[in-house]
Amino acid sequence: MKQVKLESILEGLKKHGIEGADAAVILGSGLGDFATLLENRLDIPYATLPGMPTVSVAGHAGTIHYGTIGTKKVLAFGGRFHSYEGYPMEVTLALVHITHRLGIPKLIISNAAGGISGRLQVGDLLLITDCMGPNLSYGLRGTPKATRRFDNVPLRSRILQLATDEGIVLQHGTYLYVSGPTYETKAEIRAFRIMGADVVGMSTAPELAEATRLGILTIGITLVTNMATGVSTGKLDHSEVKETAENRKEDFGRLVSRLIQTEL
Repeated sequence: MKQVKLESILEGLKKHGIEGADAAVILGSGLGDFATLLENRLDIPYATLPGMPTVSVAGHAGTIHYGTIGTKKVLAFGGRFHSYEGYPMEVTLALVHITHRLGIPKLIISNAAGGISGRLQVGDLLLITDCMGPNLSYGLRGTPKATRRFDNVPLRSRILQLATDEGIVLQHGTYLYVSGPTYETKAEIRAFRIMGADVVGMSTAPELAEATRLGILTIGITLVTNMATGVSTGKLDHSEVKETAENRKEDFGRLVSRLIQTEL
């Protein structure tokens, strides 16, 4: 399905008793195990919701998980929609729009990405503090322009301190969005480094921008699952993503759980 039917999806969720939550999480490649932390969990495959597109990328379950962490109700999306799958921007932003229509005030957007900065290494968790990439139609046609782009400066020190309190080293930096699906060339990575990018990936930036436009408190977390072309001497392979995510899933889960339970 190359389109999204938002009203049908919301009606389907309502039939499962889901009409809101305290926080939502978009789970990036290999990070789906976060759902096991939810208590009293309800799993709803995307395929069972009329109007919901399908996912085709390894490491994305294609399931909505609903449950609690502490006293907070949480909606976790196990899989997102990428532009390189042939989806228009309306579909790639569907999870943000579902979050908004359900009145969920906080959204944590995660991803697996390649490291560009020399200060990063495979396995690092990174707080996204800024984004760059092609100027796509982040806000759909016919909607008001965003009054500001994604910006978590007011929250940055608080989030970094929360990570420190949990004993988690959390880097921070700029995420560069590319359309994919092929990995970048060495020349592109050299250019991206000069531009100031710390990590590069194929999602997230449009979601961060749209969620900010809609007034949702938005946090972006990257797991560095590989070093980018030219930074690493090895061959890039998607299996690296799953292996690194498996090794860091505990820290990722603790960090996101703390962000959900804390009033920011």
